[in-house]
Amino acid sequence: MIPPTIEWCDGAVRLIDQRRLPAALDILTCRKVDELCDAIRTMAVRGAPALGAAGAFGVALAAARSEAETVDELLGDVGDAGGRLVATRPTAVNLAWGIGRAMEAVNDVAVRASDSPADLERVRVAALDAAEAVARADVHCNEAIGGHGAALLDDGARVLTHCNAGSLACVGYGTALGVVRRAHDDGKGVSVWVGETRPALQGARLTSWECQQLGIPATLVTDTAVGSLMAGGRVDAVVVGADRIAANGDVANKIGTYTLAVLAYHHGVPFYVAAPTSTIDAASPDGASIPVEERDPDEVTSFAGVTVAPEGVDVRNPAFDVTPARLVTAIITEHGVHHPPFTFHP
Repeated sequence: MIPPTIEWCDGAVRLIDQRRLPAALDILTCRKVDELCDAIRTMAVRGAPALGAAGAFGVALAAARSEAETVDELLGDVGDAGGRLVATRPTAVNLAWGIGRAMEAVNDVAVRASDSPADLERVRVAALDAAEAVARADVHCNEAIGGHGAALLDDGARVLTHCNAGSLACVGYGTALGVVRRAHDDGKGVSVWVGETRPALQGARLTSWECQQLGIPATLVTDTAVGSLMAGGRVDAVVVGADRIAANGDVANKIGTYTLAVLAYHHGVPFYVAAPTSTIDAASPDGASIPVEERDPDEVTSFAGVTVAPEGVDVRNPAFDVTPARLVTAIITEHGVHHPPFTFHP
């Protein structure tokens, strides 16, 4: 029903162009690293796990496109590409993680390689093999997350989610929406409150579309409506994804997540975070150490080419906020359900 978000095909990175959804399911083909960087920066591909795969495939693409005649030259081309890729979205730790996985595979082969054409090809193959492994593992992790998370939801649970943490945010299946998907497939009769997620409307455009494709009952609401929904007893759980989780359990996720966590805490609604362990950054001791990406003000002052604010108004457009660990009921990973106090080690 939903094709892979990102994959390798005929020497290029092929991905769903999420800028076009829900109007059209278009496929974007990136044959150059700069094209993939632009796709990441403009959110043609987005979501922490999907960005991990994008980073790894970007390294593979750099290796495949390099005309280097020596191992050192090839490593230079790949390293330069990795630097450009990681700079596109600094908050999402999976991007750097995926790049690192592919670079590690490249270096492992390169250290034993000569400058022969055959050895250079082995280095290129190692990069692609590593990227393919990252992509395969992502789907398996998400399916496991779905299983662990679905067990937390009661029959008929009304689940509020934010942004898009479904198949489109991953290579496949989904994290937060994967939890709902598994509960739905298990016959639990769950439904979803879809927060629109301003300013880019990933909830309205992407999560609503995914729920339709999967046959999961879903109702779209404005971001400002969720407090009244909780006050009215119409939300049984909040399940969100994450772009980076610090060692102490602080969670960086799409802007507006912190607001949901505060509302959930006030109304006694469980607040769950679903993410693979690759999203946990044990090198970040807490949320204060997580860099928060600032995006183009145009995302706030206009939408779909229509201006919605007066010219010259000051704008701040942080892409993420940080939810303190004390507001998180549990963190769901492929290894199980983690309860506070959270302590994640390297």
